[in-house]
This record gives sequence, structure tokens and C-alpha cells, in this order.
Amino acid sequence: MSTSLLLRMAAVLAAVQGTAHGALFVGAKPHHGAKEVAVLDAMRSNQFDFAGATRSYWDFYYGYGLQAAGACLVEAVLFWQLARIAESYPTLTRPIVALFILVNVGHAALTAHYFFLLPVIFDLMIAACLVWGYMAVAR
Repeated sequence: MSTSLLLRMAAVLAAVQGTAHGALFVGAKPHHGAKEVAVLDAMRSNQFDFAGATRSYWDFYYGYGLQAAGACLVEAVLFWQLARIAESYPTLTRPIVALFILVNVGHAALTAHYFFLLPVIFDLMIAACLVWGYMAVAR
């Protein structure tokens, strides 16, 4: 397979990951009982001054969740653009692809430790496409 096709595959996976994360995150409702509701209420109601702005832990949680979805979508666009570059100049893409291999493997490790399996699978599938694309340039 060509580097360009593998980068497009990674782009589609990243787009699915970002869209799913955003949709699931925004639409999530507590369903683990009263303890979960109490935690969410506490996160929302306790506000404090942080770097000159009044924020709650919910603000940080929600904001970072949206940023994570957005980062996946930016990554998808970047991979799609790199695929176009790889059609003519595949060796130019290698350092960027290498960086994103490390980013996705690192993100998978953090996600495995702090979250759950499904996003880890997406990160590792993206990393696999990138590794394959990186190696395809060498051939």
C-alpha cells in the first residue's frame, strides 16, 4: 500500500475518533447512580479563582474533553493533507509521520492508564497505519 493511502486511512480513523468522542462526550448523561450525580454536581457547583478566572472542575473537565475531540479532528485534516504531499514527495512526510506515531502511542498509553479501551484501540490503529506508511516510504 502507498504512504498516501495509509495516511488517508489514518485520517479517516482520526475523524471517526474525534467525531465519536465529541458526540459521546457532549451527549453523555450520568447513569451510574447517585454517587456519579453527586460527583458531577460537586464538579459544577464548586467554583474557584484560577489564573484570574472563576472556574469549576467541570469547566476544566468539559473543556479538555472538547479539546480532545477537536485535536482528533485536526489530526484527521493534517493526515489528509500529508497524504496529498506524500503522493509527490513521500520522504518529506517521514519526520511528521514519525512524530505522530510517537504522539498516538503516547496518547494510547495515557488513555489506557486513565480511561478505557476503545480510544486506545483507535490510537493504536492510527499508529499502525502511520508505521506502515512510514515504512512504505523506505521501500
